[in-house]
Amino acid sequence: MINPLFFKIGKQMLKIDLKGKRAFIAGIGDDQGYGWAIAKAMAEAGAEILVGTWTPILKIFTMSLESGKFDASRKLSDGSLMEFAKIYPLDAVYDTMEHVPPEIRENKRYKDVKGYTISEVARAVQEDFGTIDILVHSLANGPEIKKPLLETSREGYLAAISASAYSFISLLAHFGPFMKKGGATISLTYLASERAMPGYGGGMSSAKAALESDTRTLAFEAGRKWKIRTNTISAGALRSRAARAISEGFIEKMIDYSQEAAPLQEPLESEDIGNTAAFLASDLAKGITGVTLYIDKGMHAMGVGSELFKDTSPQK
Repeated sequence: MINPLFFKIGKQMLKIDLKGKRAFIAGIGDDQGYGWAIAKAMAEAGAEILVGTWTPILKIFTMSLESGKFDASRKLSDGSLMEFAKIYPLDAVYDTMEHVPPEIRENKRYKDVKGYTISEVARAVQEDFGTIDILVHSLANGPEIKKPLLETSREGYLAAISASAYSFISLLAHFGPFMKKGGATISLTYLASERAMPGYGGGMSSAKAALESDTRTLAFEAGRKWKIRTNTISAGALRSRAARAISEGFIEKMIDYSQEAAPLQEPLESEDIGNTAAFLASDLAKGITGVTLYIDKGMHAMGVGSELFKDTSPQK
């Protein structure tokens, strides 16, 4: 029996209960990062988990899963292992096979894989399971992310927008028609959408700003059309494999700086994001939509770094 997550308010115990709900999580490729943490929290709360994994790493991800490499990370509170009902190959840059360039189709990491575009994955999920309740967008990519914005090419900028922002619009457009009324969608953004973050380049800051703006518009459109809630989590920096690929030493510097400057001077854990996503997907959050929710130990609230006012900080 899966133990749901709980919130205690006064004498009343409110549980995050996702039993009977099915979640499709796009963007899991290992047992690190926020996508995995969201999957685990939702599984802990009783949800059935479907996964979309980037096509080039599908084989290594499934092999690692089958070999037991992730078993320690899969363990739930009752001792069982988190299970995935099905894993789909997904490249969210492409809506249909007609959009896939010949060089990608013939690439050795794509050639033997079928049905990895958004429309094909959505159709396969509907055929396999009928409906879903939760859609999670936990993916982003900017091919020129290491470049300052002034040095970013048009091609690199548009690629970042396509992979990191438009992909969410497309996923919702294709999955929305068979999501249950009252369903929830969640994406992941970052503070670079509204603050200058040197080192987070290539148009990625613009993509995150677009994602947050789209969240508000889609909350209206998907809410009116399908009765679906749309929110995004602005997550703080995490030492994931994807984050470490941004630029050498960048993520470590950001984490160190955040822990020094944030109101809560403690490490951000992936579970913080996972538990928040589980809450947003649950009926406890049925009145929340169109929101950018900051989970970053309060870093978003700061206007200047703490080093500028150490002498005036409250005494511990």
